Amino acid sequence: MADQKCFPPVWHLKHLRTHLENAVGLEFWTIPYYMTTMYSIRNPASEAFQLIRSVVYQEMLHMELAANLFNAYCKKEFRFLKRFLQYKKIPVLDFKIDTPNPLKKFPKATAELGPLDLARIDTMCLIEYPEWLTERTPRLEEDINKYGSIAEFYQALEFGMTELVAHLKGGRNQLDVFRNFYQDFKHPIITKDGKEGLKQACNLVWAITDQGEGQTMGDKEIPAKYRNTADDPEPSWSHYRKFLKVRRDLLRDAEEVPGLETYSGTAVPEKGSPGHEAQKQLIGNFKKFLAMLEDMINTGQPPGNFGSLMPTIGANILSCWQNGAIPKFYQD
Repeated sequence: MADQKCFPPVWHLKHLRTHLENAVGLEFWTIPYYMTTMYSIRNPASEAFQLIRSVVYQEMLHMELAANLFNAYCKKEFRFLKRFLQYKKIPVLDFKIDTPNPLKKFPKATAELGPLDLARIDTMCLIEYPEWLTERTPRLEEDINKYGSIAEFYQALEFGMTELVAHLKGGRNQLDVFRNFYQDFKHPIITKDGKEGLKQACNLVWAITDQGEGQTMGDKEIPAKYRNTADDPEPSWSHYRKFLKVRRDLLRDAEEVPGLETYSGTAVPEKGSPGHEAQKQLIGNFKKFLAMLEDMINTGQPPGNFGSLMPTIGANILSCWQNGAIPKFYQD
């Protein structure tokens, strides 16, 4: 762990709560973005589709783990997801802070929703960028938007969790929806209080960072205990490695890498058009999905329709693309 002299001696609980809210929100933000890009690919059997889908599934797990951390330290209800439902900028992170500046490596990055192309894959690589080498020791930032990478954000969060270990309460609204996909991932929930619970809490942070958002130089394999044991085409690959593979394929001749053909669409289809109606359908169902996610976080219990609503969202996203519209998840 980093030298504690570089940190404030004590975090305030309000700081930790803000960080935990943003951890859940940031993981949530990636899901519509990645799904929009994934469903733009015409061939769902293609390697690109399969790799992106595997990351989408793990981002859902990451959101669940971040929610478990939130509930272990916070008594109040979680009602913040809508705040993260915007695609004008990537929340929380300010990449230009870091050395080397990853924006130079992925210059086309944009938070704007769209099909699989260099701009979108640059963004996805940027979010998962693990080659973090900052001149600063990760520390509490009063401004939540002053972290240069997810790796730095989670290191600071882990320190704050340790400082405020007395507030850690196990067993509060813990979710374990993805157990069947991670047979070797022991204790994905926090059941104990205080120092014993902190060991479990750190395990959740390490699962998130080791799967895709840690300081790994991009080629370190995911530890076996955090690998998807059910349906991942490359269970040992980090998110960054998967996205780099897709990016390399995009930069090659299309004839060499089949399966990268995508749909196109407009962000503002004509009112009453099939694309406009498809967007409305997605907005309505995603509003229900948003409420369902927040209820899950606040109760620790997935509703009975959890298994059916997620595929519905996927079908709605695909319908937008098929009808010439870029998917849209909220009403302006």
